[in-house]
Amino acid sequence: MKVMIRSTPKGLSVYAPKKDLEEMIVSTERDPIWGGKITLKNGWILLLPDMPADTRLPVTVEAKKLESADA
Repeated sequence: MKVMIRSTPKGLSVYAPKKDLEEMIVSTERDPIWGGKITLKNGWILLLPDMPADTRLPVTVEAKKLESADA
């Protein structure tokens, strides 16, 4: 699914336009986040593509939705 990742004053957030959903990222598997799993406040787990560490935000990427943390 296409998602936009952006930096906000509270931290990083993810916006999924087709779901009309914006959630904060609450945990990351890697630092920087690229190529690893991230967990959103609503429990979704997304796998992000590999990208250069210095990728500028905001950026739209193709992420894969995995199982939810509460599933």
